[in-house]
Amino acid sequence: MTQLLVLGAGAVGTAAAALAVRRGHPVTLWSPRGGGTHGIGAGLRVSGLLTGRAQVGIAVDVGRALRGAEAALLAVPPAALGVVIRRIAPMLPPGLPVLLMPSQSLAPLLLARLTEGRNPVAALGAPPFEARRIAPDEIAVTALAAEADLASVPAAAAPALAALAADLLGVPVRPCPGLMAILLGRADNVRMASLALLSLTRIERGETWDEAQHATAATCRLMEALDAERLALAAVAGFVLPSLAQSLAALHGLPAGPLPSMMAALAARGPRPGARALAGAALAGAVAHGLALWVKLGALRGVPMPVTEASVKLLSLLWQGALPPDDLAAPVDLAALR
Repeated sequence: MTQLLVLGAGAVGTAAAALAVRRGHPVTLWSPRGGGTHGIGAGLRVSGLLTGRAQVGIAVDVGRALRGAEAALLAVPPAALGVVIRRIAPMLPPGLPVLLMPSQSLAPLLLARLTEGRNPVAALGAPPFEARRIAPDEIAVTALAAEADLASVPAAAAPALAALAADLLGVPVRPCPGLMAILLGRADNVRMASLALLSLTRIERGETWDEAQHATAATCRLMEALDAERLALAAVAGFVLPSLAQSLAALHGLPAGPLPSMMAALAARGPRPGARALAGAALAGAVAHGLALWVKLGALRGVPMPVTEASVKLLSLLWQGALPPDDLAAPVDLAALR
């Protein structure tokens, strides 16, 4: 068994903790601000596809918790990821493997540089599950993927880190040839950006709305156009990646088909609450750490991405002219990225 420290106690972190406990691993949760662990007590109630209780420990001193861990899983919102990475990097015991889930922008390279290569760093492009925090001590796991992809720094560590992630989460994990595959593999960025643009007034007014029900034919056409540019950039970089439709099919167990049909099938399964704030953490990360970075990489590789670039410009305008800064890619020379 592996003593796991989960850094981040939101929906992703608590769901990952519940999955690891189900696999028999002892788990400790740490919340950067402390609020995420309030009300958990000695364990989490788990509902949805999994049921029962997950007994977890709560850490207050992150340095001490890191020294007692055999693996760390970092799952915090995009806006907090750079801050947390810079905070924990000096405390990481040499050799302690760190899994980023989901990996945002070039966060794995940033962490590897800050630790001077002392720690193997794994990047999972997206959690192999969907989860909602129902109450302070309850997490609902609503979907489990058939498999997940992982890349690493250094690249040679990918097979061992993929085996570790699979053991912790109970989902087959496939090593990828490079971080670019993970960076461009975030198909969900396409879905979130499209819904944000075409459901803008609902979000801005803070209305209660359902993502799947409001993924109209026009919304799906925008998703397909953005997805085609993402896949074209991946092909130039040497990767064949799943389309958005294929990713949705793998996560939700749906037959792959036209996006409107798939979204209608998701809507029939139950509510999927949409964003209620334009500057929400997930949406901001999808654009700043996803689409905007793809546009920069496309320009460097000579891949035209007009729909993606226009979407980024429109969303930047809606954010009153400025996207959140990508503090995860700033230290990296994109032109030299391989």
